Amino acid sequence: MLAVVRLRGTIDVHGKISETLRLLRLHRRYNCVVIPDTPSYRGMLQVVKDYVAFGEIDHETLALLLRTRGRLEGNSRLTDEYVKERTGYATIEEFAKAVIEGKAKLSDLPRLKPVFRLHPPRKGLKNIKWHYPKGDLGYHKEIKNLLYRMR
Repeated sequence: MLAVVRLRGTIDVHGKISETLRLLRLHRRYNCVVIPDTPSYRGMLQVVKDYVAFGEIDHETLALLLRTRGRLEGNSRLTDEYVKERTGYATIEEFAKAVIEGKAKLSDLPRLKPVFRLHPPRKGLKNIKWHYPKGDLGYHKEIKNLLYRMR
């Protein structure tokens, strides 16, 4: 699974890049989506690499995202009780581990919004014009550090 975070805005974005960001559901800055690691998604990320940060996500970070930023329709928070009722997993952490292992999908939770709205990162970004490691754009080996700062 890959976590993708949009870091740059909408001004002067080429049409192909804008369409790809729309298909990824990244309409605003600091929106995050979790997608499967497939060749088609990798191709889409290659198109938008100058506007997003992405990398592999582990189950602890996914659980943190679900617990702090997971929202249901109506903007209510995702809770352990809701996960237990709908999926059979006892906690959000167990569900996140099953998602990373491929035993479950995020779409198994009905009414879960597919986009996580994050805060701007604590202590700021390095640069949104350069790629990682000089800046923050492109592929991150450790995307969890950035996501943790944006929780």
